[in-house]
Amino acid sequence: MRIFVTGATGFIGSALVPDLIQAGHQVLGLTRSEAGADKLRAAGAEILHGDIEDLDSLRKGAARSDGVIHLAFNHDFSRFEKNAADEREAVAALGEMFPGSDRPFVVTSGTAMAANVDGKPSTEVSPTAPWNPRAGLEALVKNLTERGVKTSVVRLAQIHDTRKQGLIPYFTMVARQKRVSAYIGDGSNCWPAAHVSDTARLFRLAFEKAEPGAIYHAVDEEGVAMKTIAEALGRGLNVPVKSIGPEESPAHFGWLSMFAGQHMPSSSAITREKLNWKPTGPKLIADLDASDYTQI
Repeated sequence: MRIFVTGATGFIGSALVPDLIQAGHQVLGLTRSEAGADKLRAAGAEILHGDIEDLDSLRKGAARSDGVIHLAFNHDFSRFEKNAADEREAVAALGEMFPGSDRPFVVTSGTAMAANVDGKPSTEVSPTAPWNPRAGLEALVKNLTERGVKTSVVRLAQIHDTRKQGLIPYFTMVARQKRVSAYIGDGSNCWPAAHVSDTARLFRLAFEKAEPGAIYHAVDEEGVAMKTIAEALGRGLNVPVKSIGPEESPAHFGWLSMFAGQHMPSSSAITREKLNWKPTGPKLIADLDASDYTQI
């Protein structure tokens, strides 16, 4: 199949494009730069110039494809609410191209969108967590499904290799600047994680399954404690590790404070069963310990 991929040159996209091509698919990749175009050509993909704020380019890509995997998101979290609104406009524009069609449309979300009830890991059927600025995304996708679009959602955990680890590089920056790697309280609040290679394969499986209304979790480890993450950053940066109180979090972490204390364990049991997805990549702390901290 010919698959239009937004975010094709990004962290996950760079792993997904070769995975799709190796599986026999053709890829039409969205890029806004010549460097990105060169990267896609080298991987064997076709090029479409544009970006997620250029809605016409999104419509063109969808019209020229047998389905879409939407990965692109602006990761400038200092303007998180604006980026979330832009994301909804992009998904709505892509969705316009699909009603009454059998073409799959896979949308990227996050496990942080799923509410944790009584501290238990969220699941693929958990309600949306209202605190998240991206909370409206899944409601939009549900509406598209009800209108006959073959939508599915992949919720991301902290996706990692030795170069990037979801939100954790931002904590690395803070620890480097403050010369201390901090966590809140006893640091027992947890985040889920999965390796980027496993995540790329999951997106392909979700596209090939094309189950309308399905939600999948890209989760290998259900929860890695923030204290354990802070300790890994302390080792990598050779800085002390310490606990801070919740009242100190905004001054210490800045915009990251909205995430730093969140307890967000998540399960992928349903995903594994439905897609026969079996993560095999390295674990989060192993990748953090193998990272080159002069480069991140």
